[in-house]
Amino acid sequence: MGCRSCRAESLPDDLEGPHLNLNDDTVEGVWHRKLPAFSVQYHPEASAGPHDSNYLFGQFRAMLP
Repeated sequence: MGCRSCRAESLPDDLEGPHLNLNDDTVEGVWHRKLPAFSVQYHPEASAGPHDSNYLFGQFRAMLP
């Protein structure tokens, strides 16, 4: 398995990268500007607090029909 990383400025126009790695500024999460889609490249449930990623699950639920 290879290492995959990118910088926010290299993303296509229809993606934005609001989740950045604090150590090297690589993108760890993207949101599609037009489609109901997003992704994170980390384990939000493994964060320090038990509710730190609730907004991601809320966003996902809001996308469901």
